[in-house]
Amino acid sequence: MNTNLSCGDQTLNIEKPQVMGILNVTPDSFSDGGHFNCIDKALNQVEQMITDGATLIDIGGESTRPGAIDVEEKVEISRVIPVLKEIKQRFNIIVSIDTSKANVMKEAIEHGAGLINDVRALLNEGCLAAVAQSNVALCLMHMQGLPRTMQSAPCYDDLINDVTSFFEDRILACQQTGIAKERLILDPGFGFGKTLDQNFQLLAEMKKFNTLELPVLAGLSRKSMIGNLLNRDVNERLAGSITTAVLAAQNGAKIIRVHDVKETVDALKILEKVVQCS
Repeated sequence: MNTNLSCGDQTLNIEKPQVMGILNVTPDSFSDGGHFNCIDKALNQVEQMITDGATLIDIGGESTRPGAIDVEEKVEISRVIPVLKEIKQRFNIIVSIDTSKANVMKEAIEHGAGLINDVRALLNEGCLAAVAQSNVALCLMHMQGLPRTMQSAPCYDDLINDVTSFFEDRILACQQTGIAKERLILDPGFGFGKTLDQNFQLLAEMKKFNTLELPVLAGLSRKSMIGNLLNRDVNERLAGSITTAVLAAQNGAKIIRVHDVKETVDALKILEKVVQCS
C-alpha cells in the first residue's frame, strides 16, 4: 500500500493515521445539524479543526443518518460549493465532499475538492463517469440498503466476507472505468445497515480488509453503536468516540473521520508513542 495518497493537487501522507474533520452544512444531520450551515460559522469551524490537527475536512450537504430524506441535487450544490470555494481560498487543506450525486461530484472537483466520499460507493447513475477523468481520491463505503431503510433488520451470510466481496466488486467497477486502484479508499460503513453486534465485529476484525491493499477510512464518531451500547445521548459520546477511534487506528484505519478533532488527535498521538516504544 502506498503511504502517499494523491488527492487532486495535494498529497496526503497516510504512513500514520490522519484525522478528517466533519463539517455538516445541513439542517438535519444527527449530531450537528444546523450548527454550521452558514459560511462564517462553517469557516470558523474549519479553522478550529485545522488548528486542532485535522489534515482533511469532509463537507456534507445531505444527511445520511437512518431515516434521512433525500435532498435535491441543486440544494446540495448550493450548500456545499460556496463553502468549498471559501475553504480553498483561505486554507491549505485537503477538502473532501460527502456526496452520492454525479453533478455534485463534478462541481466539487471543478472547485478544488481532493476527495469524493460516497456512501453509495459510486453506484448511482453517472458517478463513475463523473470522477473517472479526474485525479481526486475516492472513498467507497459499504452500505446495506439506503439511509431511509438501512437499519431495518440488516442481515448477512458472513459479515466480513460480504463486505469484502462488495469492495472487490466496486474496485473492479472502478478499474473497468479507468480509475486506478491507487486512488481508492475503503470505508466499511459503521452504522450503515449493521446491527450493534455487526458494527463492533467490523471494528474488531477491520484488519481483515488489509488483504485488499487499500487504505481504510473509519467513521465511528458519536454514532448510535456507541450510544446504544453505553446508553448515552449523542452529545455524551466523546469517550466512546475516542475509544473507537483508537481501536480503529490500532486495527489498521488510515483515516479517522470525527467531530471532535482535538481530542482524537491527542489520543492518536498517545497511541503512536506507545507503538514507538513497544
